[in-house]
Amino acid sequence: MRYRDAKIYVAGHTGLIGSSILRNLKERGFRNLVTKSHVELDLCNQADVRAFFRQDKPEIVFMCAGRVGGIIENRDHPAEFMAQNLAMAFHTIEASQHYGAKKYFFFGSSCMYPRQCPQPMVEEALLTGKPEATSLSYAVAKLAGVSMCLAFNEQYGDCSFIPVIPNNAYGPRDNFDLTSSHVLAALVRKIHEAKKSKSPKVVLWGTGKPRREFVFVDDIADACLFLLERQLANDILPINIGVGEDLSIAELAAKVAQGVGYSGEIEFDSSKPDGAPRKLLDASRLHRLGWQQKVSLQQGLKITYDWYVNEGEKHSG
Repeated sequence: MRYRDAKIYVAGHTGLIGSSILRNLKERGFRNLVTKSHVELDLCNQADVRAFFRQDKPEIVFMCAGRVGGIIENRDHPAEFMAQNLAMAFHTIEASQHYGAKKYFFFGSSCMYPRQCPQPMVEEALLTGKPEATSLSYAVAKLAGVSMCLAFNEQYGDCSFIPVIPNNAYGPRDNFDLTSSHVLAALVRKIHEAKKSKSPKVVLWGTGKPRREFVFVDDIADACLFLLERQLANDILPINIGVGEDLSIAELAAKVAQGVGYSGEIEFDSSKPDGAPRKLLDASRLHRLGWQQKVSLQQGLKITYDWYVNEGEKHSG
């Protein structure tokens, strides 16, 4: 492996994607790894970010840190979502360029695509329409980060900045707090709690009709480490990370209930927002390079639920 001895900084190493990337790096024999907690390094503070990069000079950066959350968090804190994610992206991209990082991975989001977008969504569809209103601030900040990566590559004549766009990530160490979690983690917790309390039914947000694609977090990490070892060209950036299949929220809820062992009724509250009607990524760019996912949704749900029962439940808000 070309970068086995390189100094690698994983920003957001305690989060869902960051913790998976860190774990996968360790399992593959990477040892020169750098992590910083938010207390140790505030990525919204440009002076602190520059000082860290000047002193530590990471050669590879995985920018997994960010302000994230579900529909409620996006609705209630749009200014913070935009300001914090913009600041973190700019500060780390600028410092990576200035202090000579060889590779910088930026994580976009499928919510960057237009709300009404042909499916599956190809990378060329970015900026052809307005994103879903319930996540607009986050989407705009992520679009800016992706665009910044491409602009730096263009101006400096290389391919150091690699924006990837994973679809809905899930897995161990997800956020299961019902006020800020994404849909799959929220379903796992709600249905698990309904089973524990022997509730005859569980009420979920929306109509259950929107369709979503879910990518197990270790597959996202695997795709990024695959790309790390490839010689990429700017004309294939950004790169979607997806599995090529989606399902409705109602179908997902039924799968979660089956995995949890809950036999009660699942009811949907259509007065609550649905979000975008469908978000399925076209990952043919990545697949043409030779990468394929390894973990099925059924396998991933079992791993996720087992982790939640054994570890996550005690940490949930």
